[in-house]
This record gives sequence, C-alpha cells and structure tokens, in this order.
Amino acid sequence: MEGIRRPVVVLDFGAQYSKLIARRVREAHAYSVIVPYTITVEALREMTPSGLILSGGPASVHQAGAPHPDPGIFNLGLPILGICYGTQLFAHLLGGKVARADRREYGIARFEHASPCPLFEGLSSPTQVWMSHGDRVEVLPHGFTAVGHTDNSPYAAIADDERHFYGVQFHPEVVHTPEGMRIFENFVHKICGCGDSWTMGSFGEMAVQEIRERVGEKKVLCALSGGVDSSVAAALIHRAVGDQLTCVFVDNGLLRKNEAQLVRRVFQEHFHINLVCVDAEERFLGALAGVTDPEQKRKIIGGVFIDVFEEEARKLGHMDFLAQGTLYPDVIESLSATGGPSATIKSHHNVGGLPEEMRMELLEPLRELFKDEVRALGRELGLPDEIVSRHPFPGPGLGVRCIGAITRERLDTLREADAIFVEEIRNAGVYNDIWQALVCLLPVRSVGVQGDERTYEEVCSLRAVTSSDAMTADWYPFEPQLLRRIANRICNEVARINRVLYDITSKPPGTIEWE
Repeated sequence: MEGIRRPVVVLDFGAQYSKLIARRVREAHAYSVIVPYTITVEALREMTPSGLILSGGPASVHQAGAPHPDPGIFNLGLPILGICYGTQLFAHLLGGKVARADRREYGIARFEHASPCPLFEGLSSPTQVWMSHGDRVEVLPHGFTAVGHTDNSPYAAIADDERHFYGVQFHPEVVHTPEGMRIFENFVHKICGCGDSWTMGSFGEMAVQEIRERVGEKKVLCALSGGVDSSVAAALIHRAVGDQLTCVFVDNGLLRKNEAQLVRRVFQEHFHINLVCVDAEERFLGALAGVTDPEQKRKIIGGVFIDVFEEEARKLGHMDFLAQGTLYPDVIESLSATGGPSATIKSHHNVGGLPEEMRMELLEPLRELFKDEVRALGRELGLPDEIVSRHPFPGPGLGVRCIGAITRERLDTLREADAIFVEEIRNAGVYNDIWQALVCLLPVRSVGVQGDERTYEEVCSLRAVTSSDAMTADWYPFEPQLLRRIANRICNEVARINRVLYDITSKPPGTIEWE
C-alpha cells in the first residue's frame, strides 16, 4: 500500500478534465487524488505526494481573480507536470511571460518534441495532440528550455530537468492525444519514481480499511437500486462492516422490467445481505403527477428517495450512515470540483440534494471513480456479471426517460420497449460494445397504420452510445437490419407505440440521457 500512501496529486484549477488526469495516473497503476488549487503547502506536505500535476482551466493567468496556487509548491522539491493552464502558470509565476496568442489553438495539432526528454521517452515525433487555449507562453522562465513545439506554439512543451518541472500546452489526458498515456507513464514512473502496484484490488483494500475506520461500530443504510454503482457500493461496504449494513431497495415504479426480482435474487441469495424492500410506487407517481420539467422531476425523485430512506432508518432503529453509489461523472455534472466555473448540466438525486437536517452522515465510497473502474472493482468483489456488466441506469430511473408527463400506462409502455431493445442487442452480440442503451418515450403522438387501421399513438426514440467515461459519447452505428428488427418488434409488440426513431446526437452537444 506504499504507492497509495504517496499519491500523485492533481491540483484542480476548474478544468472539466481534472478527473481524467487523475484517471490516467491510475491507469498507469499509481494512486492519484484531486485537490483544489487553494490547498496550502502545509496540507500538501501532510499528503506526502510523489509528484504534482497542475490541471488546465478556463481562466487566463492575467485576468482578475485567476486561480493561482500557493507559490510554495515550487519549493517542495517535488516533480511537477503542468497541463495547458498549468504550463502557463509555470511561466507566469516563475519569471516568464504569457500573452494572448495571435491565433487561438483549438483541436488537433502536430507536435514535435526534442530529444532527450524523460517526459517524451518512447513518444513518436511528430505526434498528434489536442490543443485548447487562447494564451501561450512567450518567454520562458529561468531554468526552462523548450522541448517541443507545434506550428502555432513554439513553447508547446517546456522543461526544467534540474527541478523536474515539465509543462505541456496540449492535453495528454484526452483520447484525441493518442500517445498521451505514454506521457503520464513517463511522468509517474520515470520522473516521480512511483511503482505500478495500484490496482482496483488495492483500491478495494484501501476503501475497506477507510470504511471500517470511519464507520467503527455504527450502522449503515445503503440505497440499493440494483444498478452497477449502488451494487458495488453495497458489496464493498458489506465486506468492510458485514451485518452493520442494511440495504434498502425502493421499488419506485420507475424501474426496468423485472428489476426488483433481480435485486432480491442477487443480494439475498448470493451475498446474504440484510435487504429491506419498499414498495413506494404510489408515492413516487403521486409526487410526479403532472410534472413535465426534467430538472423538477429529478429534484422530486431525489427528495422522495431521501424521505423514504429516512423513514426506513427510523423503522430499523438508529442508522448513522446513508450509503450511495455516487460516481465522479455524477459529481462533475452537478457541481465543479472547485465550486467554480463549470456549469450545472443536470442535478443528480444523490448529489447535492440532501437536506441539511438529515440525521445520517453520507457514505460514498465510489465518489472518485469512473464507471469502468467501478465494474473492475465489482469483479474484484465477486459480483455476478449480470450486475457488473449492466449498462448505466440513472438514479431517477425511467422518470427521466419518460419525456413529458409520467403515468403508469406510459411507464409500462416504456418498460416493454426497453426490454425489447436490450434483448435484441444482447442477441446480436453487441451489448458489451455499447456503453449505454436506452429508450425514451417522447411527448408527442403520431399517426400510424397498424392492422389496417389508423392509429394515433406514442413515439419512442432509441439511444445507444459508445464512451469510455460518460464525459463524452458518440452514437453507436447499428446495422440497418438490426434497427429494422428492433423497430418492427416494438411497433408490433408494444400496443401504444407506432413509430420508432434512432438518436444520432453525440455528447456534447447532447447528454446521454434526454433529461
């Protein structure tokens, strides 16, 4: 666990990609944590980091109130990697000059690097990189040399080998920099001297230890939906505290077909976890009656969830912790890591929606993980593949896939269409090629001809995307014959649908879900 005790620390300057940076470090089998740029040098010392990474950010180093770190970080004797804004901070704070670029550099660029430089060992030259900046370094700070350039940025990479300071103007963390992972591996292993022992197994061991220390002899109530996230959270907490954990499964009427049966079978029969099943369908549907605004739906569903859990906690006796399967994409879409410039995209029922008077502490052991990491952890914990490999399912359930007014009839219609969609892509052998597949019931009706009769029924949209982390996504290119078969089955077997669409919008500009 020594590698975990000496993390690579990412200083977050308000970038959307800070978590991706931390993820790349973990993919290099070194432990990483994200901290706000406002952290003090004293607090950093206590973390005993092996290196620092300065993230990108939306600001200019010259603008009023621009985020600047404690300048003492440059005197800690630690290797530092600056990315985009982080590189400009090197120049601005250490005696160089940053100015507005004559031409903003955004998108794919051709990067050539100098040799030798330990950061670029094994890297092709030229190589493709992804740029996104309006400022650029014009004058190098003392001790730095230029070790790479693009057509528009003569100082696209800078280095002070003596102090082990390195900066790149591009973004090695994104997939559009194909060799970016090599840069992280070089920084982590060759420059910071980290080992390669950190895995999901080691994360699980650390998390179990932390849960035990925090919970002690107290009791935990886990919100179990049956999806990947809450299931892995429940299994992890159960490994840590055993029967101190009670899981509450709420049938809110917004679940997929046969969801409740699956949850009972896996967690009661396989894991023998204390499980309380609550039938709250009437309560949720009553609260949602007549509501069409998506953000209002999410807040209502989240509020009712919390109310139900509090009530169940009272029935069970005193509960100290409320556990949830919150992941990082949930957090970043609800609030930026710094509370800063990132806009709220949508509220998540398990992020930021907890009432101040809630009498339980929040326990979120997966809050720093992406979905694929959670799946890997679930396999380490022995969860069956039918749980671990399931596509993501939103906390508000079908409530955010039933666009417009929610009724029991429309939910039943949506459930049947969704079951057909999933069955067909499983049968076609493409389920695991798809990050997330879903059906949305649209708030419109269309004229159709079914059984030689005119119909005026619901319209649904199929959605299937590929992604690595849910931060970006692209639509899945189904074979036309498969789409035809899915559409025919839905129109023939689901009584209230007569038209099927396929959504080919990427993220951005859309989100994966419609609401």
